[in-house]
Amino acid sequence: MGAAENAAPRQAEPERGRRAMAPEAKERDVKVVVVDEPPGPVVRQQAQRPLAPLQVTTQAPPPPMSVASGGVEPPPQVATFRSLDQTPPQVAFASLNSRVYTNGITLCVFLVHLAAVGFAVGFFVFRAVKDIVQHPRSRNARRERNLLRDWLPPVEGAVALSIVLAFAWQKAVRAWPRAMVRVILWSSFGITLAVGALLMCFSMLATVGLGVAMVMFSIGTGLYACWVTRRVEFTERVFERAVQPVDKFRGLNGPAYLMVAAGFVWISVWCVAVIGAAHYRFPGLTILGLVLSLAWTAEVMRNVANLTASRVIALYYLRGMQSSVQFSFQRALSYNLGSACLGSLFVPTIEALRILARGLNLLEGEDEFMFSCAHCCLHVMNAIFEFGNSWAFVHIAAYGRGFVQASRSTWEQFERLPGMSALVDSDITSSVCFLTGVTSGALCVALAGSWTFAKHKHYTATVSLLAFFVGYLMTRIGMALPQACVGCYYVCFSENPGSRLFDSTIPERLHKTQEGRDPLVATPRFPQQPAGA
Repeated sequence: MGAAENAAPRQAEPERGRRAMAPEAKERDVKVVVVDEPPGPVVRQQAQRPLAPLQVTTQAPPPPMSVASGGVEPPPQVATFRSLDQTPPQVAFASLNSRVYTNGITLCVFLVHLAAVGFAVGFFVFRAVKDIVQHPRSRNARRERNLLRDWLPPVEGAVALSIVLAFAWQKAVRAWPRAMVRVILWSSFGITLAVGALLMCFSMLATVGLGVAMVMFSIGTGLYACWVTRRVEFTERVFERAVQPVDKFRGLNGPAYLMVAAGFVWISVWCVAVIGAAHYRFPGLTILGLVLSLAWTAEVMRNVANLTASRVIALYYLRGMQSSVQFSFQRALSYNLGSACLGSLFVPTIEALRILARGLNLLEGEDEFMFSCAHCCLHVMNAIFEFGNSWAFVHIAAYGRGFVQASRSTWEQFERLPGMSALVDSDITSSVCFLTGVTSGALCVALAGSWTFAKHKHYTATVSLLAFFVGYLMTRIGMALPQACVGCYYVCFSENPGSRLFDSTIPERLHKTQEGRDPLVATPRFPQQPAGA
């Protein structure tokens, strides 16, 4: 544009002026380049912002970077503009291929923990097999044989069922994303209610307690489904748009399937180790430690699959790149594994605090004690959200940041776009994925509990509780892919709202919310505001 404006005055000059300037032009070529932002592969031309200052250089700008499908590659000589209310990209290109191991301390702790647990599992498996083989008539050997015969098969059956359910839920969400949101919300209510009633029918104190807990949880799930009714339609649209890029990348669901297979092998060995630990010193504390270790390990597996999918989808949205799934998986298992380990500790705690804060916020009423507890929990959650949230996995995967740094950058990015922070805070995607795991866990309880009740009633409650735990963990690993797609959809939109890869789903929702025509579901962090406020 600068060259076009300078052409007219030069034509109006006298002939002697052109002849006088000719020798100087031969000696030095002066090029005018308009500089507005760091060179990037995706640039948009808009006319809402005045021209940036001119810089005179004696060197031509570097050639534009090649962009894969989905990107736009303008020439560097063209002036670019950005609307005043648009957030500029905040990330440099160098961070896309970071070779720094993030959260190294947490990574070392996890690896040491994994080595210690591996040794303990091997030791307890050896003890169980040794007692049965060398001392077949001893008391411990008889008890361990009974556990292997009456306790292990139902648990392994629950593990196998959980794998089938994990694959089925992921396939169903990808094939029918709009319908599956309502199916998950209401099936979790109906299935947990039915399984709770089944456990109560076993007429044993332990199973009745578990049944009552599941019935109470099902009632809460039903109330939650009614409460978020206004959010269901928007969540369906987001799910539908978010999972569309999966078909562009062959084998993107492979890491999730691989993590599910690894989880099956580890849980199978782990169950035998629990049998050996049940007849060792301090069996209660030992088994509790094994359960906590399994929960952390399974959560790390889920987040490895999450990071792999997040990098592939995020680079597609932000740079229009066709990334390698294998390379992204290798990064998740190496450079970003420490962040996955730290996030696996933080995110479940944060989600639990969010549920507690929302529950206290609804129950506080006029009671001064409940009011104080609700607001105290709210302040704690607000402080934690700035330093740890589930949206951080997108920036961890794409830019190689640490968990805390990525959490702060993503949330600050949301806050820079008006209304975006309230929108993502009221998102129910994580709740839908959580309820998917709960539903699978309840189905595993129905299988394992009925099997154990028919074979050995004494182990029914223990096997049912373990089957629920295993079914939940395995399904959450399988659902890492759709959850990562939704996370990338929100985070990448807030970073590049004008990209042609996004439709009008989020902008329309923000516009309606600001006008008060379609208010969001109130949350403790963002209570309901009157229209026009």
